[in-house]
Amino acid sequence: MLVVELAPFLIGAVRFTIAGLVVVVLSLVFSDNKDITKGQLLNCAKAGFFFLTTGNGIAIWALQYMDTGLVALLISAQPLVLIFMMRLLEKKKIQFRSMVGIALGILGIYLLVSQNSIEQHPRQWMGIMAIFICLIFWGYGSLFVAKANLPSNSLISTGYQMLFGGLMMILISVLLGEDTSRVLRLSVNGQWSMVYLILFGSIAAFTAFNYLLKKVSPEKVATSTYVNPVVAMILGVWWLGEKVSTLSLIASVILLSGVWFINSTKKKIVKD
Repeated sequence: MLVVELAPFLIGAVRFTIAGLVVVVLSLVFSDNKDITKGQLLNCAKAGFFFLTTGNGIAIWALQYMDTGLVALLISAQPLVLIFMMRLLEKKKIQFRSMVGIALGILGIYLLVSQNSIEQHPRQWMGIMAIFICLIFWGYGSLFVAKANLPSNSLISTGYQMLFGGLMMILISVLLGEDTSRVLRLSVNGQWSMVYLILFGSIAAFTAFNYLLKKVSPEKVATSTYVNPVVAMILGVWWLGEKVSTLSLIASVILLSGVWFINSTKKKIVKD
């Protein structure tokens, strides 16, 4: 696992800086619409800070004190946190279908991770607090990007967000005294893991995430929290020949039901 070989913020620094550079360069070379104002560039930097530097960086940092199953369970509360933030900051009503969907999603994640024993760490409370902070930053970032003045070219926007987010993570990594030289000593598995994170976890997934935030409501985009474990399970069966338990199948059905409930809510939410 990559977190064993590299320090938390160093992972994000390498991952997002490279991904951002690749996307920005390709967009500038091949895209016709490459205009960006200073205000849009600043908004890209803000989004990169909310989503990646803090949202992603803190989540990875929390893995030092928590089991991955517990992290997945806590992060599944993202749609719930986001909906309450929409209620608090934007005065939007919470729809019953959304709450049902969130409850099903959290239940599904719990059933999925409860099959494995969750290891207790001495300072687990630090990880739990970190994940809560991560959810707040990611939620605020979702609300910000949904309305912010960003480049109309989603690739340009995503590229600069990753680039700024990665550069800020480099700064934090240096300030924390993380051993940056370990990047040059990555194992073969670590190198392939980084390539996967850059191509699929960053360029593909984050570009799609940003695009959707401009097209549908943030709480619907947040349902990726529930879809990702199902996709991971399917890929595990397909590529690695892993066996799927009956409980995993039930959990997957519950998770996808949660996604359906949230995405079946009306697009326009009436304000108080």
